[in-house]
Amino acid sequence: MRRGLRFVPLALLVAVLLELAVFVGVGRAVGFGAAVLLVFAVSLVGLVLLRREGMRAWRGFRAAAASGQPPGPQVTDGLVGLAGALLLATPGLVSGLFGVLLLVPPLRGAARVGLRRVAERRVSSMVAGDLFGPRRVRVRRGEAQPTPPQQQQPTVVDGGRAIEGEIVEPGR
Repeated sequence: MRRGLRFVPLALLVAVLLELAVFVGVGRAVGFGAAVLLVFAVSLVGLVLLRREGMRAWRGFRAAAASGQPPGPQVTDGLVGLAGALLLATPGLVSGLFGVLLLVPPLRGAARVGLRRVAERRVSSMVAGDLFGPRRVRVRRGEAQPTPPQQQQPTVVDGGRAIEGEIVEPGR
């Protein structure tokens, strides 16, 4: 984790330089005043969406908690929406473009799935189960593969009915 943090200043510098280059290019194409108005308009839309997405995420989390369901799907959807709105609110055309992309439903769903996978890898199976509910595991028919003695047998599908098993993560 800390190894990746050393690249944050460099990434921020590259992002600022890219934003400036795009702003200058747009300013030359449509005029400086229109480019400034475009950046302000995108940021204003981002601020409005930030409030809306925040309230939507909070309501989804509270509804899931009240109904006894795992809050993970609502939390990840809310985080993706908040990230998109925050990128829109950040002054800049490139960040605004990425913010809009995170708010488009198919891309938002893909980002939500990716965020869930990252979260499941970083936390234990028990915490991931509490957040997202039981994991769905694909099982192939056929011969069971030999497993090390410390692991239990995987789930095996027998004639269409599933036999439950336990997911054991190596190294934990």
